[in-house]
Amino acid sequence: MNAWRRALAAPSFTSWVSVALMALLFAAGAARYTGFASPQVVLNLLIDNAFLLVIAVGMSFVILSGGIDLSVGSVMALTTMVAAWLLQVAHWPAETVIALALAGGVAFGALQGLVIHGFRLQPFIVTLAGMFLARGLCFLISVDSITIDAPLFLSLSQTQLPLWGGAFLSPGAVIALAVLAAGLWTAHGTAFGRTVYALGGNETSALMMGLPVGRTKVAVYALSGGCASLAGLLFAFYMLSGYGQHGQGVELDAIAAVVIGGTVLTGGYGYVAGALSGVLVLGLIQTLIAFDGTLSSWWTKMVIGGLLFLFCAVQRLLAVRKAGA
Repeated sequence: MNAWRRALAAPSFTSWVSVALMALLFAAGAARYTGFASPQVVLNLLIDNAFLLVIAVGMSFVILSGGIDLSVGSVMALTTMVAAWLLQVAHWPAETVIALALAGGVAFGALQGLVIHGFRLQPFIVTLAGMFLARGLCFLISVDSITIDAPLFLSLSQTQLPLWGGAFLSPGAVIALAVLAAGLWTAHGTAFGRTVYALGGNETSALMMGLPVGRTKVAVYALSGGCASLAGLLFAFYMLSGYGQHGQGVELDAIAAVVIGGTVLTGGYGYVAGALSGVLVLGLIQTLIAFDGTLSSWWTKMVIGGLLFLFCAVQRLLAVRKAGA
């Protein structure tokens, strides 16, 4: 009983719940569907959701700092459109397009951070405006989908990195795992990461400790914008197209993945590694529904919504219990 109470009181309780949920979903799929437990099905979770994992890493930093970023899905779509137009219409070199797209995402995020900090505005409102702005810019470029046939993008789309037993990973999945590793090191091994946690815990206390609150806040949104633009490039590799409708609702999926992964929505506590377990939980739900074949894809959204509500409620109850203690 005492061990159970200590487990409930542990700050990492919801993170371990997400890992247990992931294992439970996988076991249920393996028991019910033939071939579900094959290595390639597991690796496909990473291949198909590489872009979401990258966005979730950036979103983790934003939420840890006590903010929110609703613009990431639109920035992702804008990146696919800018890349496709520059490659197919302007005929720019692919390497230059990639560099410009990444720089544009960082600049877009940094601008939002400057507005949030400089004008003391709510991140929800500023990033909502950024979401509408980026989505509108997509359709200024083109209202139609633009197919990408640049050799570098085709090569990255078709390359399979062999592993064991005939299984493989895509370059996009490897990039996403590298971003996760970099995010882990940044969050838990640098002064910037410690400042992000302090900022999310209590901004006033962080200021009184002399921490660079303004600079950190701008950097957090720049990081999120950079991750969104990188996710847009990975999605362009995956889809070989740019389209203004890409990324619809991705910002909400990223927030759900981060919260399900154990990060507290109010900021100050969580693990960047939770982004991976959260994304895999969402991917497993989609895969289970696909294997079933009789359920509508809308069941994915309903299950994710229920899980998000449950995890937020558990986080709140644990916070109240801790305050009462």
